[in-house]
Amino acid sequence: MAVQISHYGGLMPGEPLPDWVIPPHEGFTVEDFLRMRGLPRHTELIDGSLIFGSPPEKWHRQVLSLLRRELDLQAPPHLRAEREMAVRLGKRQMPEPDVLIVTAEAFEREQPSTYYFAEDLVLAVEVVSPDSEERDRETKPLKYAKAGIPHYWRIERADSDAVVYVYELDPATDRYLPTGIFHERLKTGVPFPIDIDLTAIGKRG
Repeated sequence: MAVQISHYGGLMPGEPLPDWVIPPHEGFTVEDFLRMRGLPRHTELIDGSLIFGSPPEKWHRQVLSLLRRELDLQAPPHLRAEREMAVRLGKRQMPEPDVLIVTAEAFEREQPSTYYFAEDLVLAVEVVSPDSEERDRETKPLKYAKAGIPHYWRIERADSDAVVYVYELDPATDRYLPTGIFHERLKTGVPFPIDIDLTAIGKRG
């Protein structure tokens, strides 16, 4: 007899419990993850475990919209901005950065259509939510750095304002080094000249 549940992610009452609810002893691989169906939106695979995020708040989505729009407008022709796309980092690692800068070649590539490779990325950005603090501050930066992604930004909320913490990869240690903390305006020269008015979050473009 199939196990029945009242509610789980996107499942309807009375549906059988999916296979991904109980992971194998060694954890899931990326291949397992890509075959799964019925996962809640924006599920991530980290260290072989499925990570389910809570529904994003309005502020979180407004930050994503501003960053994706401005980064794509300001990026040189060989780079493009994306949002909320999975990145294949390793055998058991497939996180989903909130915003990404990828090569134009990768952006236009037809397959794979649901994820990028680590080498496609120039920048990974995470907007911190209450349930993602440890992942965005500790776990993910280590994974992104180990995979060789050159730049990482972490964005935190201070009241209704955004604070952007900017990091650059040190190739000698494969660790990120902090290069700046930005309030109100994000202005940096890497990975390309960027100037973003952070007070414009939630305003019409």
